[in-house]
Amino acid sequence: MEKFNEEELWIAKSVDLCEVAASLGYTVKKIGRYYTLKEMDSIRIYDRKSWYRWSLAMEGGNNGGSQIDFLMAFAGMNIKEAVFWLLDFAGYQRDMQSREKTVTRTNGLKHITLNKVEEEKEFVLPIPSGSNSFLYAYLTEDRCIDKRVVDFFTQRNLIYESRGYHNIVFKGNDKSGITRFASQRGVFDKSGKPFKCDVAGNDKNYGFNVVNEESHVLYVFEAAIDLMSYMYLYDDFESNKIALGMLHDAPIKTFLEEHPHITTINFCLDNDGPGRKATEKFLEKYRGLGYDVEDFSPPSGYKDYNEWLKEEKSNPVVENYVR
Repeated sequence: MEKFNEEELWIAKSVDLCEVAASLGYTVKKIGRYYTLKEMDSIRIYDRKSWYRWSLAMEGGNNGGSQIDFLMAFAGMNIKEAVFWLLDFAGYQRDMQSREKTVTRTNGLKHITLNKVEEEKEFVLPIPSGSNSFLYAYLTEDRCIDKRVVDFFTQRNLIYESRGYHNIVFKGNDKSGITRFASQRGVFDKSGKPFKCDVAGNDKNYGFNVVNEESHVLYVFEAAIDLMSYMYLYDDFESNKIALGMLHDAPIKTFLEEHPHITTINFCLDNDGPGRKATEKFLEKYRGLGYDVEDFSPPSGYKDYNEWLKEEKSNPVVENYVR
């Protein structure tokens, strides 16, 4: 079996198991402190990263474990396929050297070994729709983000609506303004599970970002929508910001290399198990590299900044707090 390094295995086991189950077509339901599946109510998902099937408690076997075990049990994958699937789901891209494979074929008594490398897909941005009407409706109505924040990104061509499915395209540019990364987010959640994916061929060393050379502070988020929600909550249009789209810090390292004026990093990751674990890891790492660091996660009780924003907007007592 192909070997994975410690960081890759950590990333694979940091993926949200509820999102994994939803992506496989299951309906995830929260019951108290755990989650279950509508289709298999004996399943228990704990901390969004481990599971157990109580209906087979006396039978043993593959009856619980990590995200890897879940894919093996319910998607028919082997260990290698499951880890690759989770890394891809997290938006992580392995080095090309680790993509080299050796294929041995038997022709009579002769063994022929072929070395081949997976082809790199061309990075092509989705075609714009020519209108951002679905984009604005989704972000301002469903996600409660102020139009002024959405205007900030559309006017800078950092987000746009794609033709056809009307997905929101989030662009990650390098220091020269060239788009190196892009992800898509569907706008029709109400009729089913949300559509989310990275554009094929993108560079995972970049993330959706906002740059201000006059600011020495960088705010780090998991998702672009949480970044935008933070901007609205704090009326912060001045600081540097980046959305990783995963829990791997390659985009942070690239951003710091391209913008060496940064001295302070505030981590605004999710209030769930993987987000908390990643925050602790990143705080230690970047403090050791000489940066001033702070855990700037949303308040206790809220998974992420957008969940916090929607609650603030729905509560007339505190709504005036939101600018």
